[in-house]
Amino acid sequence: QVQLVESGGGLVQAGGSLRLSCAASGRTFSTSAMGWFRQAPGKEREFVAAISWSGGDTNYADFVKGRFTISRDNAKNTVTLQMNSLKPDDTAVYYCAAHRPPGTWSGWGQGTQVTVSS
Repeated sequence: QVQLVESGGGLVQAGGSLRLSCAASGRTFSTSAMGWFRQAPGKEREFVAAISWSGGDTNYADFVKGRFTISRDNAKNTVTLQMNSLKPDDTAVYYCAAHRPPGTWSGWGQGTQVTVSS
């Protein structure tokens, strides 16, 4: 099982950037696809981005394409979400998760708050 801890959130002005990190522990990290999700107040949690176990394949929600980049370092057991051109609508708690068992997301951390001011 993978345990996850997110960090890197904060307050930023619209148009700014933040870099979120997800530190993972557990032997299955390097063989697990990983994802970032977010949940804004009063809204359902939604998918943001995902990356395959090797890092060779990525997938993004339409609303972040061209602005966010997901990457991973299996040697360091970390997954990163680089967020550029941030908008107030990006304000949410951001979570990372492991795609394990296949078809499910697990290992949810406590999340990290991202607040974008206009």
